[in-house]
Amino acid sequence: MRSAVFALAILAIAGPALGRDKPVPAAKPIGKPVDCIRVNDIRESRVQSDEVIDFVTRSNKVYRTTLDGACPQLGFERRFSYRVSTSQLCSTDIITVLTGPGITRGASCGLGQFQPVELVKATR
Repeated sequence: MRSAVFALAILAIAGPALGRDKPVPAAKPIGKPVDCIRVNDIRESRVQSDEVIDFVTRSNKVYRTTLDGACPQLGFERRFSYRVSTSQLCSTDIITVLTGPGITRGASCGLGQFQPVELVKATR
């Protein structure tokens, strides 16, 4: 029992460091940035770091947004929520990091413009 508690304590200490050292995938801009993307077109979001989120559309276009500075815990938690008043997610909108094992609200951060990108495949 004592060793199981110790193992959980080690995971709790090491846990926040996991995933942070992963570099943001390289991307090549393909076109001009846009202020908004349609919410219904978003298939998935990929949190790349505390500052970068890639939104993938149903047509497999990738839009990268760089937040207005680091958003604490975003890169670790890799989940967020947002509210929109129209059918679009815009650079003027705010995301809120969802933390913990449940749904606890963390930091709120502003989005940047959405840059259409082509992800660069890593060469070995």
